[in-house]
Amino acid sequence: MARIIRFHETGGPDVLRIEDLPVAEPANGEVRLQVEAIGLNRAEIMFRQGRYLEAPQLPARLGYEAAGTVAALGPGVSGLRVGDRVSTIPGFSMNRYGVYGDSAIVPFDAVARYPASLSALEGASIWMQYLTAYGALVEYGRLKCGDALLVTAASSSVGLAAIQLAKAAGALVIATTRGLDKKSFLIDAGADHVVVTNEEDLAERVKAVTDGDGANLIFDPVGGPLLPQLADAATIVEYGALSSDPTLFPLFPALAKGLTVRGYTLFELVKSPDAFRRGKRFVYRGLETGALKPVIDQVFPLSDIRGAHEYMESNQQKGKIVVTV
Repeated sequence: MARIIRFHETGGPDVLRIEDLPVAEPANGEVRLQVEAIGLNRAEIMFRQGRYLEAPQLPARLGYEAAGTVAALGPGVSGLRVGDRVSTIPGFSMNRYGVYGDSAIVPFDAVARYPASLSALEGASIWMQYLTAYGALVEYGRLKCGDALLVTAASSSVGLAAIQLAKAAGALVIATTRGLDKKSFLIDAGADHVVVTNEEDLAERVKAVTDGDGANLIFDPVGGPLLPQLADAATIVEYGALSSDPTLFPLFPALAKGLTVRGYTLFELVKSPDAFRRGKRFVYRGLETGALKPVIDQVFPLSDIRGAHEYMESNQQKGKIVVTV
């Protein structure tokens, strides 16, 4: 039997259950993993709440990122062997696959080896954050040396990944955080400037540190009423929906500046074979050189999956939350 996390109704962390289910066998094009570590993502919180891109089909599994070893290969799978150390790349529907548990079935093309220098905790903390940031900033955003990048909600794992990518590209990085308690952490993480939005005017600070030019690119997972405050830019990439309030489109700034507001998720990158290959090469190279280094905040046991979700919802984290199995 396998220990699997499922939920039978949408709601708060208390709906998550640890259930004993038969170990599944991989079908054609699938791989079964013996899971060692699970990386948590905001998408899983929203899926559990019924607020994600797709509605959960109950009872539902969940989870995009895991690291472990290959336990079994389905028909049609090549290039992997039982015992290989791998991690999963979010590119599948959680209504079909989910990695929360000690055993997980995933599609073959969502599995990748991770560097031997990384622990399983780090292996479960790679793909969502770095490929999300790569697609938005490099593949589609065309961030270059000398550009000014504004990263909102910058203490998240994706926010920290964006800081690392941008600094490697030679960009000026402006990070935002709501409270003063995360300011020094973000400076240490590589941000050139940090705007504490509960105490400072965001637009004024960005103009001040860019000599009045504003940011070339903004990377935002919040949306809602924040978007009009970000309109003094060339391009805004919206990759999340942390705000539950309506997102207001800044019409007149858009007309005046030719502002581009672009929606983006990691799935766009994964569905493009060439862009996906470029992204994987970029991440492997960055991990090898040390330009990219996963930042792990807290580690929870699988038995406390509810506590891990509660901690993510508290917005206290500074980096990745990982669950060990």
